[in-house]
Amino acid sequence: MSETVAGTKAESGGGAPGEGSAGWSAFERRELDRRMARAAIYDAIAEGRADWVEKNRYYADEVARLVRSLVPPGSRVLEVGVGLGDLLAALGHDGGHPHAPGRDGVGLDISPRTIELARARHPSLDLRVADVERDALPEGPFDVIVLSDAVGLLEDIERALTRLRPLLTPEGRIIVTYYNFLWEPVLKLAERVGKKTPWPDQNWLSMKDIENLLHLSGYEVVRRGTDILLPAYVPLVSTAMNRVAAQLPLLRESALVSYFVARPVPEHAVSPLPAVSVVCPCRNELGNIREAVARTPVMGPKTELIFVDGNSTDGTVEEIEAVLAEYEGPLELRLVRQGDGKGKGDAVRKGFAAARYEVLMILDSDLTVPPEDLPKFYKALVTGKGEVINGVRLVYPMEGEAMRFLNLLGNKFFSACLSWLLEQPIKDSLCGTKVLTRRSWERISDNRAFFGDFDPFGDFDLLFGAARLCMKIVDLPVRYRARTYGDTKISRFAHGWLLLKMTAFGFRKLRMGL
Repeated sequence: MSETVAGTKAESGGGAPGEGSAGWSAFERRELDRRMARAAIYDAIAEGRADWVEKNRYYADEVARLVRSLVPPGSRVLEVGVGLGDLLAALGHDGGHPHAPGRDGVGLDISPRTIELARARHPSLDLRVADVERDALPEGPFDVIVLSDAVGLLEDIERALTRLRPLLTPEGRIIVTYYNFLWEPVLKLAERVGKKTPWPDQNWLSMKDIENLLHLSGYEVVRRGTDILLPAYVPLVSTAMNRVAAQLPLLRESALVSYFVARPVPEHAVSPLPAVSVVCPCRNELGNIREAVARTPVMGPKTELIFVDGNSTDGTVEEIEAVLAEYEGPLELRLVRQGDGKGKGDAVRKGFAAARYEVLMILDSDLTVPPEDLPKFYKALVTGKGEVINGVRLVYPMEGEAMRFLNLLGNKFFSACLSWLLEQPIKDSLCGTKVLTRRSWERISDNRAFFGDFDPFGDFDLLFGAARLCMKIVDLPVRYRARTYGDTKISRFAHGWLLLKMTAFGFRKLRMGL
């Protein structure tokens, strides 16, 4: 993937913590503080990690059995999130295990204290401190890369998987294991009663989510499955449950561990790369205008940022005009006044009508979805991963009060409804960030008469229209941030009732043909 497609400093990592940080923005400094706090948490957990492993020795041995069955003998292995090194050692890379030792295995972990303890535990292993999302990676190629129970703690899974792909041989494989979220209540209870390592909140990932992230990152899943129905040892029972019952229909869906084996596939972007129009609907967002301009990256040969103002009363228009007058950066900036129109959906349609370029993006002006994430949407679109790229806020843990509890429940409810209704997996139907080509938008717009003007927000309008035309909708996880300026425009109960009526309307039109 060319640097032009990848996009920005934010996409490529932005440098080591603390290095050259004098010129960083407030957002970048907040991100740096958060990463350092995360490493400190893992260092603290490391002190009792060996005791937790021993308490759950049977589970660790079962995971090692599973991964060992997926790794060809003699493979050079890279393990990400190596912890205390026991799994890498079990694959033969400490030179003392009978399972066909591999060549020059390497283990990475973000926690310096964890690596210090792992080196003492397995002196012959090559163990290194590294953040797989940002730091320099070991020299490849590797035959196998293993992420065992690691994806749940990554800040940006797609970035990590994308960075790892060039390290694999052409015939190489990446192995990902993660726990089944059906077990979440049991695991949380185990943490509270001292039976499990007390990890911070992890990413909410279904098997479909992990497969989708592998697809977005340039892999093809060649094998997927489940294992381990009983993670504790009970004589005679555990073996039967985990070797036999865990593979049976229905029961396998309840197993604790999900696993994937995927191969790297070449990625080819369209040529020439298309220019981008970013539409930013805004109403009373004065304090976010300059941030939006400073943080929106250039994608492709040209990028324009179009503010569509919905009759603001706090000076937003005046701020946009001031920025337009003084700005000398690489973006093309424009202002469109919404006029008599109402709602975000109308603002988006007016922004798209004014757009000059081929790729159309929606960026909410509250910046709760960071503009720095837009290059990921661009890459997914221009490499053909999908025709409508839909942002998803419900995978990664959210920042502070980014989404209130009832809003979160409502989002999950409507996502489940739309996934069933549209017959495509939609994990977050209400994320404002969506990306598509001008041609796709024109096709949806030409067919709007089928649904009519039923959606003031614009999210269902796009998703329903794309599904009716059998377009491929691809979810792209983003990390949802708390607002730093202004107030939410969402009314939980009034808008929730409206969304419910819109869902019922979609059911009548799409499923009943009425």
